[in-house]
Amino acid sequence: MLEALALFDKAEALDPEFAEAYAADAHATAYVWRSAYDDVLQSALARKRAYDKASRALALDPGLSSPYAVLAVMQVVDRRYDQAISSAQKAVSFGSADVEAYMAFAYVHLICGNHTEAAAAVETALKHEPNLSAIDRYTAGLVSYLLRDNAKAIDNFERARDASPGNGELVTPLAMAYQRAGRVDDARAAVSEGSRLLAGRDSLAGWRISNAHFRNERDLAFILDALRDAGLPEWPFRFKGDEKDRLNGKEIASTVMGKLLQGMIEPSSSLALMQIERDGKAAFRTATQMLTEKVFVDRDMLCEQSESAFGRADCGPVYRRPNSPDGSSYVYVNSTKVFHFSPVR
Repeated sequence: MLEALALFDKAEALDPEFAEAYAADAHATAYVWRSAYDDVLQSALARKRAYDKASRALALDPGLSSPYAVLAVMQVVDRRYDQAISSAQKAVSFGSADVEAYMAFAYVHLICGNHTEAAAAVETALKHEPNLSAIDRYTAGLVSYLLRDNAKAIDNFERARDASPGNGELVTPLAMAYQRAGRVDDARAAVSEGSRLLAGRDSLAGWRISNAHFRNERDLAFILDALRDAGLPEWPFRFKGDEKDRLNGKEIASTVMGKLLQGMIEPSSSLALMQIERDGKAAFRTATQMLTEKVFVDRDMLCEQSESAFGRADCGPVYRRPNSPDGSSYVYVNSTKVFHFSPVR
């Protein structure tokens, strides 16, 4: 993907008036942003690049549909629902035979709770291109699932999985549809396989934060409830804390704010450091990651907020670790990490 973005840069440098190059660049970059591929391009940079490239494409050619499709998806993830619906409508009006436009329209209306409109857009896209991409099949599966058509949801999710072998993010969705269809063993097998492919990182917390832009909370609950029933754990690496050891908000603040926290992260047990200033400015570092962020306490959870996860706060509990075998005093868990630590100063 990095090579593709570099090629777009070259094409745009060779012909700064090539609107289609900017549109294709915006499409690819938006995919990187939506998929949280921070190893390709950090979230904030990907977001800015996608918006900039789409806007540049439209400035050069206002009649292109693809940039509107990109903007529609990004706007709905940013929870700018009315703007997203407007952009999606422009995408299909300028691209009456454009599959990307209709699938963007479907995704926007899916997230906004307009399931019938989303389903109609999927059917139109299929008329133009029966062989949808894996990500578009996933969208089609979600539309069918929220319309309570489990058979069609399963068909679409299975096609998405088969179109992208080894992609755990397209395996776990099958669990929700299998569970609703009464195929409990298949649902649990899908959770197990997804977890294997994602190295244990898949969790309800991850699904919750990555899909927090659903406009209708009941839609997201319908997804999460089925995944929970299928056995998807609340936290990554199937972490479970003991409630009697859980810290409350005041205890969390006194333990971590203004402190350097040293410990290790699962599953590698590699060294990790978190420096938290009293004003909440923080840095988290491992051998492979350096992240600057804001840290705060919300109710009885410790929260991290950075440009990752679409800028959303990633919150989780902190527990004491009495008689810890590795000597750490506490453990903090959220959608991305299990951090065993002790304050060192």
